[in-house]
Amino acid sequence: MSLHPILAALRKHKAGVVLIALQIALTLAIVCNAVFIIYSRVEKVNRPTGIDESNLLLITEQWVGAPSMDTPAGVQQLDSMLRQDLDTLRRMPDVTSATTITSLPLLNSSWVGGIALKPGAQTPGKNDVQTAMYFGDEQMVGTLGLQIVEGRNFNASEIANKGMRDQREPPIVIITQDLAKRLFPNDSAVGKVVYFDGGNTPSTIIGVVKRMQTPAVGWGDRFTWYSTLMPFRINASFARYAVRTRPGRLDAVARSVAGTLYASNRLRVIDEDDGVKRFSDIRAEAYRADIGMAVLMGVVCLILLAVTAAGIVGLTSFWVGQRHRQIGVRRALGARKIDILHYFQLENLMIAGAGAVVGIVLALGLNRLLMSKFEMESLPVYYVVLGLLMVMLLGQIAVFVPARRASNVPPVVATRSV
Repeated sequence: MSLHPILAALRKHKAGVVLIALQIALTLAIVCNAVFIIYSRVEKVNRPTGIDESNLLLITEQWVGAPSMDTPAGVQQLDSMLRQDLDTLRRMPDVTSATTITSLPLLNSSWVGGIALKPGAQTPGKNDVQTAMYFGDEQMVGTLGLQIVEGRNFNASEIANKGMRDQREPPIVIITQDLAKRLFPNDSAVGKVVYFDGGNTPSTIIGVVKRMQTPAVGWGDRFTWYSTLMPFRINASFARYAVRTRPGRLDAVARSVAGTLYASNRLRVIDEDDGVKRFSDIRAEAYRADIGMAVLMGVVCLILLAVTAAGIVGLTSFWVGQRHRQIGVRRALGARKIDILHYFQLENLMIAGAGAVVGIVLALGLNRLLMSKFEMESLPVYYVVLGLLMVMLLGQIAVFVPARRASNVPPVVATRSV
């Protein structure tokens, strides 16, 4: 098929051609980046935390009339209350294990500090990083379902109590595999010594767990897996417990655990809404904004694609009406229906191709802008290719109906219009 008639027709409809081409370009630019954002959010929402999320509860309570945290006697009394709660929880028939815990992955309540290879570091060294600190007892690893890949777990004799204002560092710690690789890229971390928050007290690494996500959802991806487990029961005016239940008994324990704790000691407040949380609820709350963003981007993509398709259908239908006589003449001269159909399809392909070239430039430019403003990653090439194929296919689908209607114009209609 000769391109000359198509080019001649397009020159006569410059405004419509430019409008559709720009619409395709903007759609391509926005859809490519929107799909990339959707994929990034979905990947983030679905990434594993490193813990066994099933049958896991988090209990948060506030002590009423709690003893002073500024005196050794008050700290010891708080620790005694924690021990009593742990004993109560572990005696529940549907509970398999329980531990004190300061936070959980995705909870957005973090205890963060620096970890270094040298004591008293006032300025960070090249291997010094920030780490999320989880405080718990010897059942912390088992209750959370963490996988030890090297070394060992804490034992009961190594667990100490610590007041909120206590600056002691633990003699031993367990760290995640990613943090171990960052600190000791060419050697095993077990048996090595680290220092926290510029202190001079060494802490020996006794174990490495495969993975444990930090509590802060918004932390940069580089630090997502930099967690440290410390053998402390934190004595404060509030307490948190992680509880693992028997399979299928999570809801039953969630309903009864508050009453069980109140029966043990009524000097506490457990919030009816947030005091007892299933980990599935914690995950849902943590990623609500990401899921909302993915849904919003999906809706935007669908609207843009629908508007672009409608524009192509409308403009092609308008051109078919204008070229009614021309189409009839071509049919009278022997053009087949398929020739008319291919004519409009090729015409749309040329317009969409020109718009796609501009759209690729806009897509890359928009991605650079998002990278500078929102710390997004670079747009992979295959997203651009996918977007290009999508808009080209959309154009062909949208033009098919009016092109098919044009191909059905009989030669007699054109003859009558002469």
